[in-house]
Order: sequence, then C-alpha cells, then structure tokens
Amino acid sequence: MNMANVSDQPCVIARCVALVGDAWSILILRDAHAGLTRFDEFRKSLGIAPTILTRRLAALTEERLLAKRRYSERPPRDEYVLTAAGKDFLPVLFAFGAWGRKHRGGDNVTRFFDAEAGTEIDPVTIDNATGAPIGTRPIRIVPPE
Repeated sequence: MNMANVSDQPCVIARCVALVGDAWSILILRDAHAGLTRFDEFRKSLGIAPTILTRRLAALTEERLLAKRRYSERPPRDEYVLTAAGKDFLPVLFAFGAWGRKHRGGDNVTRFFDAEAGTEIDPVTIDNATGAPIGTRPIRIVPPE
C-alpha cells in the first residue's frame, strides 16, 4: 500500500494510520499527554534523533494534533502543546495500552492512575449507541456510497 495515498482512503482507520501510524508520533503524543512540551524534553524522553523528532513534530503540528507556541524570543524557542484533536487522542493511547498490557505485557510495565481518585485506569471502549463493549458483538464495515 502506498502510504502517500492512504490519507485519501475512505477508511478512517487508514487515514489515521497515515497520520500517526509510526511509533515516534504515537510516543510523542504519549509524552505530550504526560506534560512534555519542549523539543529537548521529547528528545531526552524518547532517545530520538533530532532530525526525526523535527519531522514528526512538524507533521503533528501540520495535522493540528500539536500547536507551536513561542516561549522565548531570545533565542527564539517554541514549545509544542496539545490541540483539541491531540487531547482527543488520549483514549486511543489508553486503548492501545490496554491491548498491550493484555497481549504484550508482563510484570514490569508502566501503569496509569487517575490523579484525583488515585485509582489505576482500566480503559473500556464501548459503543455509545448500544453500551456494548467493542469486540463483543459482530461488526459490519460499510464503504461510502
């Protein structure tokens, strides 16, 4: 599949994979949700090459998951903050993490807690219309007309 053309596919999953389907982009969004905003913070956390980080931050900014905000004029420095679309990606990260704990976990994995309640987060994805957990009922995929 030509990834350059995936963003034009009618399938929203294909479109999203074209946008954030690489590990670096997903990990940058994870770190942004953890409060990291500056280039050096992302680089230190991820151990990523500066050129790759620059490209991923530019792509996430262009696609409006992150926004650049100037925090220093001399020297000019920008930070990267989550947009509404970036904030809406958090449930995707938690669903991804829940799948990973179940199928790629082990004893020594990162855990996530609700900061106010102090309870460990156990994400559940449900169909809003039926209330049924996703994956418990058959699905039907309908292409656009």
